[in-house]
Amino acid sequence: MSELAMQARGGASVEPAILAAAATGIVTFIERHGGDIDSIFGNSGISPEMAGETTLKLRLSDFCTLFEQASKRTRFDNFGLWFGNQFQPRDLGLWGYAAVSSPTLGSALENLVGLFGYHQEQSSMRLGRAKNGLMALQYRIEAPDIMQRRQDAELSLGMFLNVMREALGSGWTPEEVHLEHARPVDCDEHERAFGAPVYFAQPYNALLFRSELLQRPMPHGDPKLMALMRICLQQLGERKDRPAELSDRVRAAVRARLPEGYPSLESVADELRMSTGAIQRGLAQQGTSFKDIVERTRREMALTYLGQRHLPISEISFLLGYSELSAFSRAVRRWSGTSPSTLRDTLLAG
Repeated sequence: MSELAMQARGGASVEPAILAAAATGIVTFIERHGGDIDSIFGNSGISPEMAGETTLKLRLSDFCTLFEQASKRTRFDNFGLWFGNQFQPRDLGLWGYAAVSSPTLGSALENLVGLFGYHQEQSSMRLGRAKNGLMALQYRIEAPDIMQRRQDAELSLGMFLNVMREALGSGWTPEEVHLEHARPVDCDEHERAFGAPVYFAQPYNALLFRSELLQRPMPHGDPKLMALMRICLQQLGERKDRPAELSDRVRAAVRARLPEGYPSLESVADELRMSTGAIQRGLAQQGTSFKDIVERTRREMALTYLGQRHLPISEISFLLGYSELSAFSRAVRRWSGTSPSTLRDTLLAG
């Protein structure tokens, strides 16, 4: 991205949280697809009564697990995609109302970005101009320990799409859609859901659209309501959070760059707006190094990808930034003492 107009990063607490309003309607959606409410919520650490509570905060890891479990146990691979597709902006609670009560689409998106940290922690959201000249609304969880987050990415872009459709009409579609995870099995559904070309294994999850659309009026603009929602969110979000660990920020940046090859320290330093020396010194103080973080991130993501039966091992190697499959195989043997295919069998058997 270049010439970023706005960007916001959710606060980083020990246990990053998200407002439970983002799960509004999930109980009904699970039931519609034949899922067992008790088992899905029981394996997620969340009570069904918590989903949809306007001012209640859930642990972000539990929220992501809830949707991954819902997808797995309903055998509906695109659960998050279609949940987000039908999600109404006002169901986002205070954050959603702040957007739809804005005067223009541009100000609505600015409110989404500017207030994002109050809605969701240890995550980032940006509005800016992409290299191809289009505007991009970007989103990404930055918490490095949340590896299983495909469903969250797809439902979040669906939610943002429907905010934009408040101003642009229910038939509006973006120019492009970017998703950070690998291409899933039923990827044709993604282009049908968004009505646009969808690109996978991207650095960010994003909706790309033409800049002139930012001037479109929001049909239910209400400055007083918008101001009230902003105040309520800010009051709800008042807390003392620790800053994100440098190692966590580096891991997030490394993860985003792996499909492009082995990430360079210089490129990560550019994103974090730090010198390479400052990063190296800071990581050393935390008892780690840039090389160790790349290795750890690759290992964690390899376990996640190998647990997905449909992904060819050659594609996993590419997604993790290896120039050759043989290099990936050697790395897996170094980590696990076995081959990628044998490790996959073990993971799938469990």
